[in-house]
Amino acid sequence: MSNPWKLNDAGLALLQKADTVAREVIAPAAKELDEKAMFPKGTLGAMRDAGLLRLVSAKEVGGHGQGLRAAVATCERFARECASTAMITKMHFCGSAVIEAHGNMELRKAISEKGKVTTLAFSEYGSRSHFWVPVSTAKKAGDKIKLTAAKQLITSAGNCDIYVWSSKPAAAEGLSSIWAVPVDAPGLKIPQSYAGLGLRGNASAPINANDVEIPAGWALGGDGKGFDIMMGIVMPWFSLQNCAVSVGMMEGALERTVRHVTKGKYAYNQTVIADLPQVRGWLARARLKIDLVRGHLLDSLDAIENSRPDAVMRVLQSKVAGAETSLEVHDLCMRVSGGAGYRKDNDLERFFRDSRAASVMAPVSDALYEFIGKAVCGMPVFG
Repeated sequence: MSNPWKLNDAGLALLQKADTVAREVIAPAAKELDEKAMFPKGTLGAMRDAGLLRLVSAKEVGGHGQGLRAAVATCERFARECASTAMITKMHFCGSAVIEAHGNMELRKAISEKGKVTTLAFSEYGSRSHFWVPVSTAKKAGDKIKLTAAKQLITSAGNCDIYVWSSKPAAAEGLSSIWAVPVDAPGLKIPQSYAGLGLRGNASAPINANDVEIPAGWALGGDGKGFDIMMGIVMPWFSLQNCAVSVGMMEGALERTVRHVTKGKYAYNQTVIADLPQVRGWLARARLKIDLVRGHLLDSLDAIENSRPDAVMRVLQSKVAGAETSLEVHDLCMRVSGGAGYRKDNDLERFFRDSRAASVMAPVSDALYEFIGKAVCGMPVFG
């Protein structure tokens, strides 16, 4: 296996395991997951068996000690087969990174030793895509914390084990606090299941909480320090992994499109669709756009790891670069594939629907353009 991600030997071996899971488990299940809006429990079991759920957990608690680079590579590989599975994986790695940095030993070992699955529970009806200013509340009650919230579109809702949950601070100053919330905590309710255009297998659903109690020791970071965690951990992990999912989806769509235009022949003269120069031109555009985003993603990883001055800019750019380019590439692939691309028996139709989600997923592309514009002008990004 080539190593464009510049992983160490252990990371490369884990990516090879991810490739096996992608080929043998994710790809065969993708069509049914989409059609029936099924959560990929079998895939998570295969990931658990392969040790991939503990990819970013520290070695001291039984994890592999891999970082963002390995997480990005894994998400990209999974997205070539199933965007829903890649999204679930991305959210698990984001949640795991927060728990690894700020969770107690019980929580850390729940992931590394027991294979528990995490997800982010930030988005709310009251603040929508402005996830950094939650309106949900937390109240101290002895050695407990009581949480009340109306969360929306939470990936893996009801199917994970631990929510990494945001709220207003319980007592301190600040925009938010972060908590670990068990999925089976009494009082958590999912009022409706997910029925969306794309990403139909990721169980994205609202979650309501009314004075849901958790141990105070399940706080992730200090009270009122949620914004720092969001910006310091969640934003780079979420943004770069989201870009990786977009890159993987574009690769998967292009691969299937090329297969279509190089295999099917015109009966009257035995030529293939790819013999048309305009078709090759559109495919060239798609290839170029994918490679540009991939290059940006690799450079963003370097910027973060080397603490370059432009690292914050790269983080802000990565999600929007992937999301917006993915829309363009999937449009190109549908154009080249013609009517065949619209058929339900064609994977490309699923990829096309799934590609619509990234640009409207918080932080939405328009918000990111605003942040980037402020940074360009030397203005406070979140001021």
